[in-house]
Amino acid sequence: MTRTRARRIKTGRLALVVGAAFMAVLVPVTTAQAALPSNSDLEVIRLDPDPAAPGGTTTVHAFVANGGPQKTANSFTVTVRLPRHVEPGEPFYPEDCQATQGLLGIWTVRCTFPAGLDPVQSVTALVPIRVSEDAPLGELTGGRVSVSSIDDILHLGNNSKPFGVPVVETSRQG
Repeated sequence: MTRTRARRIKTGRLALVVGAAFMAVLVPVTTAQAALPSNSDLEVIRLDPDPAAPGGTTTVHAFVANGGPQKTANSFTVTVRLPRHVEPGEPFYPEDCQATQGLLGIWTVRCTFPAGLDPVQSVTALVPIRVSEDAPLGELTGGRVSVSSIDDILHLGNNSKPFGVPVVETSRQG
């Protein structure tokens, strides 16, 4: 029984050594991906797109400013949820934005910006959109621009703003 217990202790220690070695390799890789959070206040500024006719196109300008007081230390994501009767077009800015279609055909576009946005500076994600042929005239509501970052955890009330897409008749020249 003493030998069995001694083997279990040695096996347990070996597992601890292997686990510690694994963590020593894993931890630097994980911590290199994210810096300590800065004290940044990212804010969405509402900008409604220009009017478009049914079947026409316009662009959503997802405008985000850093109110500071510090530069962003980590990347941040700007998310644009489109209203019903609207789908994303291309090209996006930045180019690596990703569009996904969710429930009820609602489209969402996510754009990631790198760390380093100085206080009082801004960025704009550009999302070209197409209004469906059967869209009603008036304002299509339900659009929303949001920003998220581990750098911005104190002032969350300004991280999201709604927007509408004005749908107008096409003008016919005679």
